[in-house]
Amino acid sequence: MIEIRSFAETDRAELRKLFGRAGAGSPSSSLWGHEESEAAMYLEPYMGQEPDSLFVAVVGGDVVGYLAGCLDSSTFPSERARMERAITKYRLIFRPRPAAFLARGMVDMASAAIRRRPTAGAFDDARWPAHLHINVAPPARGTGAADRLMKRWFDRLRDTGSPGCHLQTLAENTRAVRFFERAGFARHGPTALVPGARQGGRQLHQQTMVWRP
Repeated sequence: MIEIRSFAETDRAELRKLFGRAGAGSPSSSLWGHEESEAAMYLEPYMGQEPDSLFVAVVGGDVVGYLAGCLDSSTFPSERARMERAITKYRLIFRPRPAAFLARGMVDMASAAIRRRPTAGAFDDARWPAHLHINVAPPARGTGAADRLMKRWFDRLRDTGSPGCHLQTLAENTRAVRFFERAGFARHGPTALVPGARQGGRQLHQQTMVWRP
C-alpha cells in the first residue's frame, strides 16, 4: 500500500539517503561525483524553503520516493546561485571529480559558443512558473509511486491556481522523458548541451518540458 503524504521535518534524514540511491543507473545518477553538494542543490533548499510543496511516498513505513516542487521559480534561488554556493562551501575545485566536471564545462561552453549551439540554463517563462524534481528508489519504480506523487503535485498546482509547471531533465534519460509525457508534460524548445556532463564519455543534453492544468 502506497501512502503519499506531505513532508515532515522528521523525513530529512531518510530523504537525504534516498537522494543518494534514487538515481542509480540513470544518466543523472551523478553530475560531478560529490553527492553531498548535489543534495545541497537539488533537495535541501526545498525542505527549507518549499516544505508545503514537498511530498513523500511511503510503503510499509519506508520512504521510497519524493517530489520536491516550487510554485514560483522566480522566488527560489537559481540553479546557478545554488551551484556557486556549493562550489564554495564544499571546495569543489579542490576535489578531483568535481574539478574535472567544472573544467569540462568551461571547455564545452567555449565550444558551444563557437558553434552557436545552445547550452543548458534556467527556464524563465511566466506561463509555467512552477517547477519540480522527482526521485523514486529503483525497487519502487513501476509500483505507481511516481504517478501518485505527480497527482498530488498537480492537485496542489490546481488548488493554488498555478498557470503551469515546467521541469528540466536529460534528453538521454528516455525513461524519465516517457514518464513525464505520460503524466501530461510536453517537450518545449530545443535540447541544450549540459556543460561538463558525461555518460560513458558522451555529452548529455537538457530537455525542458511543460504542463498546464
